Amino acid sequence: MTDALTRAGTATAAPSKRRRRAPGWLAVAPLLVVTAIAFGIPALAMLNGAFTVKDQATGATSYSISNLTGSLQGAYLTALLGSVKLSALSAAISAVLGLFLAQAVVTSRSRALREAVLTASGVLANFGGVPLAFAFVATLGNSGVLTQRLALKDTGWNLYSFSGLTLVYLYFLIPLMVLTITPALEGLRTQWREAAQNNGATHAQYWRHVALPVLGPSLLGGFVLLFGSAFAAYATAAAMVGSSVPLVTLQIADALSGNVLVGQENVALALSLDMVLVAGLVMAVYLPLQRRSVRWLA
Repeated sequence: MTDALTRAGTATAAPSKRRRRAPGWLAVAPLLVVTAIAFGIPALAMLNGAFTVKDQATGATSYSISNLTGSLQGAYLTALLGSVKLSALSAAISAVLGLFLAQAVVTSRSRALREAVLTASGVLANFGGVPLAFAFVATLGNSGVLTQRLALKDTGWNLYSFSGLTLVYLYFLIPLMVLTITPALEGLRTQWREAAQNNGATHAQYWRHVALPVLGPSLLGGFVLLFGSAFAAYATAAAMVGSSVPLVTLQIADALSGNVLVGQENVALALSLDMVLVAGLVMAVYLPLQRRSVRWLA
């Protein structure tokens, strides 16, 4: 009887031991498969196309870096620099304005105001593309409501320009900065401000020597995130300015569709590879800053 109970106990414990020994990576295996299919196959196709050169006369293909070299010359280089300039400017303005707006929300005693601003920021940060372009065209375009009512054309205002596109990008970048920096502002402890005041520091000195150094990684991380978001934006610019403002995303679309020159598809893939390299650089800067910010404010 005792032996039977022992064998039964051993048989019961064996499956549970096998369950404990099951490798943890099996749980994420479906996600890894989906990621490999969704990102791996397009990435390999992009790499192959970026280094493939096709002879237009014979149709023969070979591997070369001429596509990458061509993507960094002439109109393509101008478009790449234009995207970097537009993204940097709109991200810098949005980071400053978003910081002030988030600080006002954090220090506000109105819970309803705080929830309303954060909810609106969550919605507006994802409001882009053709609907956003149409909203600005109807409001500030050549025949827009405010353009006609305020006679903005007499002042030289032009929505379909670099400055107009920067204004449109602010519409979704500022809410994104509010969402990004608000947790960091909430992490500033009241004791730090009280200690600074007890030692005779002014409000400006507190922000200069205490708050801003602590918020530095979060601010830089937010700026990098905004830069990446503006750098990858396409639909809004395509619907508003077309090719009048040189941007790398618009150049890729023109090259793939043969809008200007036929047979530039592989150059478009080389431009895409340039964008991936810029995005990789952005993430290489953003992730360490984010980890440092979390460690300081924990």
